[in-house]
Amino acid sequence: MERIAIFPGSFDPFTIGHENIVNRGLDMFDKIIIAVGFNSNKKEFFPIEKRVEWIKDIFWDNPKISVKKYEGLTVDFAAEVGARYILRGLRTAADFEYERAIAQVNKAMTGIDSVFLLTQPEHTPVNSSIVRDILKHGGDAGKFLPDKIKEGIRKFKL
Repeated sequence: MERIAIFPGSFDPFTIGHENIVNRGLDMFDKIIIAVGFNSNKKEFFPIEKRVEWIKDIFWDNPKISVKKYEGLTVDFAAEVGARYILRGLRTAADFEYERAIAQVNKAMTGIDSVFLLTQPEHTPVNSSIVRDILKHGGDAGKFLPDKIKEGIRKFKL
């Protein structure tokens, strides 16, 4: 049976930390679907269509990776695409506690397993909220973004 994982998030924007988790996950899974979702707790910074397009540009040449947008429960999307795993990155102990609770509920609801990868030490401080704040204030967040995302943002009118 094919090992399919989804890597869900709002990815607003997709960072070098996200890219690293996906690339490292390729050793574990036959296919990774980057699931770009709507976060009802956050105001969208970049349109979801742009986020999907930019992430596709990063992985355009890797047939093991696809990018899709979704709404609703992550476990419902996982079932829809035949994924048996949810891939998540952990930066801090607080991330672990939050993700552990969600993973246990997901497992109880559907049987889906969550797989956690620790963020590379150099990516620990990088998160989308900080990057958005830098961009909002006209700063250079380039060192925290994959090249294709930097290009996309440069062309996008903030």
